[in-house]
Amino acid sequence: MAGRKSPPSPEKSTRPAAHPDSATGERLQKIIASAGIASRRKAEELILAGRVQVNGQVVTELGTKADPAHDHIRVDGKLLHGPERHRYFMLNKPRGYVTTSSDPQGRHTVMEFFHGRARGGERVYPVGRLDYASEGLLLMTNDGALANQLTRAASQVPKVYLVKISGRPAEENLDQIRSGIMIDRGRPGEGRVMTAPVKLRLVRDAENPWFELTLIEGRNREIRKMFEEIGHHVEKIRRVGYGPLVLDLEPGQVRELTASEVDQLRLATQRGKKPATAPGPSSRPRPAAPAKPRRPAASSATPRRRRP
Repeated sequence: MAGRKSPPSPEKSTRPAAHPDSATGERLQKIIASAGIASRRKAEELILAGRVQVNGQVVTELGTKADPAHDHIRVDGKLLHGPERHRYFMLNKPRGYVTTSSDPQGRHTVMEFFHGRARGGERVYPVGRLDYASEGLLLMTNDGALANQLTRAASQVPKVYLVKISGRPAEENLDQIRSGIMIDRGRPGEGRVMTAPVKLRLVRDAENPWFELTLIEGRNREIRKMFEEIGHHVEKIRRVGYGPLVLDLEPGQVRELTASEVDQLRLATQRGKKPATAPGPSSRPRPAAPAKPRRPAASSATPRRRRP
């Protein structure tokens, strides 16, 4: 109809676009993670893929800053509505589940334990990974900032595992693992890397023994690769501790963390500070070392007299 103005395109905005050199605002990946859309690492992938817009303009440069209170930020066309209430859960992941939101092969994912539950509507994501055949403690949250801190190598947050292997390894081979051992970095051909020192002790002696192992890093399939390097196949891996947290659930069960546990997790990410840890497998009492024989005490029948 003549004289009728068409509505303005939703892609246009009178607000200035975000700029990577801006001294104000927050980084886009942090804003997206705080809104519960994805982890910070996944948010970076969304930005690089051109799926994020700020004030109508596509942003593909990492480090770009924006103001969530004033800028219009969209992910896949959907407007962000500010940060969600942060939620934190512990899941005892069973074997046979992948630690992803979806799986192209159609395998079961850990997200199935959060479907149909009264979680307040927030969508949570796994912190780090446990591989398909591994089980145990898995953190789930929509707090992208904390998830990023927990998974950073520099944080050195300890993770405790119970590991069952085939055969009895020699003590000198176990010492290799304790002090650091060369493993394949990733896929074949990507080179080799030295692992960080670990704590390793026998917890159940048998033909196929169980060990307790404490890591401060999280390389892909690291535990399996370490034992393969000394000629032993890993049969089972169960994570039983993560920083101050200790697994206290049956397989497939979920519980929300307490405020105190979340605070302890935050403290655990601060390098150089050692938060108080809850009692767990690594704090079980060990047999006391045999007492050393004492030397006989000197005779005190005739005490010395001091000279005047």
